Amino acid sequence: MNKNEFVEKLSAKTGLSKKGAREALDAVTGLISETLSKNEPVLLTGFGKFEPRARRESNRINPQTQARIRVPRKVVPAFKPGKALKDKIGRNLRVVEKSGRLEVGK
Repeated sequence: MNKNEFVEKLSAKTGLSKKGAREALDAVTGLISETLSKNEPVLLTGFGKFEPRARRESNRINPQTQARIRVPRKVVPAFKPGKALKDKIGRNLRVVEKSGRLEVGK
């Protein structure tokens, strides 16, 4: 689902206009981004926790040129799903194997 599809479903579910739903979504994502940029976590009980997380410096290889690249340490956003979200996904979806690969199926 992309942002426009999400806005349409949010609009239908809440009774907000599409413009109002887009503004609400932008406000929520903006607030999460702003809070994380202050090194503060965002806990949405039952849904999950967004937090800034430190990533170590690493060495990578460019697959096209085989050149070694040093990736500096940095802070990245992280998300840990809550129990209610994990339970809902676990009830509705299953792991299936297709052509030797694991995929998500119904």
